[in-house]
Amino acid sequence: MRNGRGRAHSEGMSDREEFLTWVRTALYEAELALHNGDPAPRRALWSRNEPVSVLGAWRNAHGQQEIDELFTALGKSFSDCTSYAFELMAYDVVGDMAYTAGLEHTSASVDGQPRTYTLRATQVYRREGGDWKVAHRHGDTVAD
Repeated sequence: MRNGRGRAHSEGMSDREEFLTWVRTALYEAELALHNGDPAPRRALWSRNEPVSVLGAWRNAHGQQEIDELFTALGKSFSDCTSYAFELMAYDVVGDMAYTAGLEHTSASVDGQPRTYTLRATQVYRREGGDWKVAHRHGDTVAD
C-alpha cells in the first residue's frame, strides 16, 4: 500500500523494516542504474536540502552544484555493469535520520575499461516529506 507521497507503508511495519526495504529496492536500483551510466535515479534519491556531501572514492563534493557535477561525471564514466551487490553490515533508524554501512561489490566498465572492485560505503539519510533522502556518502576502496 502506498500513501499519498508515494512512500511504501504497511500497517505494523517498523521504521527499521520500512527503511531496509527502501535500501534494498529504490536505493539498490538507483546505484545499479548509476553503474550502467544513468545518474538520474541516484540524484532523485538525494536531498535537495543543504547540507549534502560526498567524500568519495574518486572525488569529493559539497553542496547541490558539486553533487550534480559529480553524479553527471560518474554517469559518463560508468557503463556495462555486470554485477552490483551491497553487503549491508550495519544500519539504524533514529527518528528522521538513518545510516547504512557496508561493502559495495561492483563489476562495471569505468571509462570503457572493465573493472571489479569493492568500496566501503557509509551513507547518512534524512526523512524529508515522508521519503528517505541521502544527505551524505563516504566511500573508499578496500585494500586487498
